[in-house]
Amino acid sequence: MSRKLTDEEIERQLADLPQWTRDGDAIVATIEAPDFPTAIRIVSEAAEVAEEMNHHPDIDIRWRTTSWLLTTHDADGLTQLDIEQAHRITEIARRHGASVDG
Repeated sequence: MSRKLTDEEIERQLADLPQWTRDGDAIVATIEAPDFPTAIRIVSEAAEVAEEMNHHPDIDIRWRTTSWLLTTHDADGLTQLDIEQAHRITEIARRHGASVDG
C-alpha cells in the first residue's frame, strides 16, 4: 500500500500540475478533447496506464469532455500513485490535442 501524502506534499506536487485541483481526499481535472472519438482514445490510453499501475481513476465522459478523479482508496487519501497518474493522464491528453483544466 502507498503512503498517504501530507497536505504540504500534495500542495508542492500540485504546483507541477496546475490543471489538477484538490477536492478533499482526491485530485480532479477536466479534459476537453477536440471531438468524441479523441476523448475515447484518451480514456482508452489512460485505462492502459491504470492497468499498468494497478490504480484506477474515476472517469465521467460527456461528449468530448472527460472528468477525472484520482484518490487512493486503500490509503484513504492521496498518494504518490495519484500524482504520477495525473502526470501521465495529462501527457496523454496533450498528445491528443486536448485542453486540460482543473
